[in-house]
Amino acid sequence: MSVPENKQQLLIAIDKNFNLLIKKLHQVPVELAYLPVLDGHVKNTCISVAQLVAYLIGWGALVLKWHDREQQGLVIDFPETGYKWNQLGLLAQKFYQDYAAVNDYVVLLKKLTENQQAIKQLVSRFDDQQLYGQVWYGKWPRGRMIQFNTASPYKNAVGRLNAWFKQSLQK
Repeated sequence: MSVPENKQQLLIAIDKNFNLLIKKLHQVPVELAYLPVLDGHVKNTCISVAQLVAYLIGWGALVLKWHDREQQGLVIDFPETGYKWNQLGLLAQKFYQDYAAVNDYVVLLKKLTENQQAIKQLVSRFDDQQLYGQVWYGKWPRGRMIQFNTASPYKNAVGRLNAWFKQSLQK
């Protein structure tokens, strides 16, 4: 699918990529979900599937936080308070820590699903002009910033999981 250019395409991309992702995540044996088996978001590190899910929830939660702060008339600290865009590896580690106490994989997947549903509700509040007709942050329209941090990471996570499944099957 090409880069979304309107609300309908954005919602389709979020749904399509999430549905592929959640299907893959449900294929992960629960006993393997917390083992460091995937390449991490920081070079030369390994993460668990659960940490990958935490990362996705973390980004979704940030998108929601940005919009909550905007709605309250508060300044938005992009990407997150205390982090700069060149510190995304540290931010990923924060996300892992944020959800480290969730040691039930089913509960973690439920949180991811709830997060995705909240993102879709957020997108539904805006029209095409608000999503794509104006710059929202830097050079990017709002819809693109949402897509960068939801649909795109979902797709990337599917690729990571596919590579791991393929590697695991070859052993």
